[in-house]
Amino acid sequence: MTRQFSDLQLGSIELFCLTVQHGGFTAAAKAAGLTAAAVSRSVARLEARLGVQLLMRTTRHVRLTDAGQRYHEQCRQALGQLIEAEREASGQQQTPSGQVRVSLPTSYGHHRVLPLLPAFARKYPAIELDLQLTNRNVDFTAEGFDLAVRARTPPDSGLVARKLEDAALVIVASPAYLRGRPKPRTAEDLKLHECLPFVQPNTGQPVPWLVCQDGRIVELAITGRLRCTDDVLGPVTLARAGAGVLQTYRFLVEDDLREGRLVELLPEWSGASRPFSLLYSADRHKPLRVRVLIDYLVAKLSIR
Repeated sequence: MTRQFSDLQLGSIELFCLTVQHGGFTAAAKAAGLTAAAVSRSVARLEARLGVQLLMRTTRHVRLTDAGQRYHEQCRQALGQLIEAEREASGQQQTPSGQVRVSLPTSYGHHRVLPLLPAFARKYPAIELDLQLTNRNVDFTAEGFDLAVRARTPPDSGLVARKLEDAALVIVASPAYLRGRPKPRTAEDLKLHECLPFVQPNTGQPVPWLVCQDGRIVELAITGRLRCTDDVLGPVTLARAGAGVLQTYRFLVEDDLREGRLVELLPEWSGASRPFSLLYSADRHKPLRVRVLIDYLVAKLSIR
C-alpha cells in the first residue's frame, strides 16, 4: 500500500474539522495551539488540493458549503475511528474518555435528562459532556453533535432513532382560572375556554392537542389569544398564572398537580402521549464514550 496522505495533509484535515466544530478559524486555532492565520492557510491548502471550496467565509463566521458538508461528515467519522483505533491499541478503550456533544430540548432536558447526568459523571469521570439545551433541530454534521434528544425525528434525516419514552399528556388549568367557570366535560367544551396553544417554530402552526376517545387517539385543533413559540415552558407558566387551559407533558406539571397549583381536566380523555427519542448518526464505529452514554440514557429513561 502506498501513502495517500502526507503528515501535512492529515493535519489540514484535522484543522478543517476543528474549524467546523468551533465555528471559525480563531476558536479552532486556540484549540490547536496555533494562530488563526495558520489554520486558515491550512484549510486553504486542503481546498486547493481537492479543487473545491469547503467553507464560505465572512468577516465573523465560516459555514460549510454543500461539498464541505459531505466531506466534513466523512472526515469527522474517519478521524473518530482513528482516535478509537489508537485507544484500543494502547489499552485505553476500556476506559471511556473524551467529549460527547449532546443537544437536548429545554423541557425534556431540565426535567428528564439533566437530573440523570451527575450519576453518569461519577461513573465515567474521564468523559466530558458538552450539553446544549435548544428546541431547534441541530445539524449533526455542521455542528459536530454526537447525540440529540427530540420529540420528533426530522424526516429523511438518515439518523438512528432510539425511543426513550412515550411522555404522557395531561390537560390542566389553575384553580384561579376555573373559579366561576364550568369545568369542561367533553373536548367540545374546550371551545368555551381560553386555551393556551404552543406554536411550532418550523411551521408557525399550533401543536394539536391529543385525547383518547373510545380507545382512539384524536387530534383537537386548538386556538387561543395567548400563544407561545419555541419554549414549551411558556404555556405552563401562563397556566399557573390563571391564563387558561393547557395540554402539556405530565412530567412538567407533576408537582403542580400534587400541590394544587394546577388541576387535571378531562381525565377520562387521558391516555395520549408523545414519544421522545435519542438521535445519532448511523456510522457503525461509534466511540465508546458515545456508546456508554446511549446505553445509560436508554436504560434510565425507557423504564419510566
